[in-house]
Amino acid sequence: MNIGSETEQIEYKKSTSEINEGIISIAAILNKHQSGELYFGVKNDGTILGQEIGDSTLRTVSQSIRNHIRPMIYPEIKVLDYDGSQVIYVKFSGTRCPYTAFNIARIRVSDEDVVMDQETYEDMLRKRDNISGYSWESWISKYRVDDVNEEVLQAYLRKAHEANRITFEHTDKRSVLKTLGLLEGDYLLNAGAALFCECGMNELQMAKFATNERLTFTDIRRFTGSIMTLKEKAEQYVIDAMDWKAEITGLSRKEIPEVPVAAVREAIINSFGHKLFESGQANEVAVYRDRIEIYSPGEFPKNHSPESFVKENKAPIRRNALITRTLYYSQDMEAFATGLKRIQYLCDGAGCKVEFKTVQGGFVVCFYRGMKAAFRGEPYMVHDGAHDEIHDRAHDEMYIEKYDDTLNVEENILKFCTIARSRAEIIEFCGFKSRSQFMTRYLTPLIESKKLKMTIPDKPKSKKQKYLTV
Repeated sequence: MNIGSETEQIEYKKSTSEINEGIISIAAILNKHQSGELYFGVKNDGTILGQEIGDSTLRTVSQSIRNHIRPMIYPEIKVLDYDGSQVIYVKFSGTRCPYTAFNIARIRVSDEDVVMDQETYEDMLRKRDNISGYSWESWISKYRVDDVNEEVLQAYLRKAHEANRITFEHTDKRSVLKTLGLLEGDYLLNAGAALFCECGMNELQMAKFATNERLTFTDIRRFTGSIMTLKEKAEQYVIDAMDWKAEITGLSRKEIPEVPVAAVREAIINSFGHKLFESGQANEVAVYRDRIEIYSPGEFPKNHSPESFVKENKAPIRRNALITRTLYYSQDMEAFATGLKRIQYLCDGAGCKVEFKTVQGGFVVCFYRGMKAAFRGEPYMVHDGAHDEIHDRAHDEMYIEKYDDTLNVEENILKFCTIARSRAEIIEFCGFKSRSQFMTRYLTPLIESKKLKMTIPDKPKSKKQKYLTV
């Protein structure tokens, strides 16, 4: 009797003497299809051989599967009778990929069980962790509350209060960390330790090179510490390495960097917030003669490109939701996947070329050095007083032409204003410089359509005025 050929979801074994090979097939099939069937007592071509079944045979099969497949599964195991010939039938399923058999992950390809490559394994692992809520940042670390840098935590809380994104008062470290969701009993979660402990979880490497190649360096530094500390070191390193020029109008002097500092700051905090901590790699700042590169460990999200986040209004993809949420409270990061778009238009406004590179194992933001004209090939001039508004309008008109989708900008404003925000906060969030243009194009229409309301409606020009989504 023949019951059909093997497939990617059906495996045959001649007898339970091949139990180990059967277990390997179960894990491989689960990793490909999340369900399948295994028969003991059937030839590869589907011919029934039959299987001698004793009192403990089914129990032995069950225990072997339970002992050697991780994460553990609980299959259905029973005896089937084909014209007097008995076979053992195992029906299994599971969604917690990747599964390993004897500590090795394999994947089904036709009727073979192939060892899984490292990239596929890590990708499956990240997906499983995000679905189950047990990602790296949610694991319990070895660090306690006393390991938290008190000064760093207080500075963070001041920023969060000033941004009106945290309302609770700073009583003690334990209560603050618990309220932020970064504490489990006496121990910090990895997210809390990475953010606020001067530990070895984060490593930052910075170097200046003599040419445009990574050959001869003129300075090299390496630090470990909290995200909050290292981001400051990285920012200062780039600021000190950049060229600046001075513009003098009358008695006023203003210094202009070759790369917008706000764009550098955005790239650096994103490099920490979205890094793959499990990789063990360091964040990097590399200063060359012609460019400055900010490197973050962890590949860019699959099936997405950096350009799509610049040109489209995409939903955020968070590798480290706890860390990015905490950084959102202090306004170090935003929650609307606008980081790359913000970097792009800041650089466009300053006449600085920027490039987003996906490299093996990581992601790079590359700022090209050199003072260039910001608009129409004209020298970039900084003015005071009324002239500032002219310059700002030129910046915003360029931004509107390249990136604006009014409906999506309005939608982001409404999401941002679920907590009452000042006009300055909203303008900064959207990346505009011209207050009058922003009011005319966005804020006033939202108020008139009653999608946005003023917290002090009787005094529209009040300095304490804020805006709230209806």
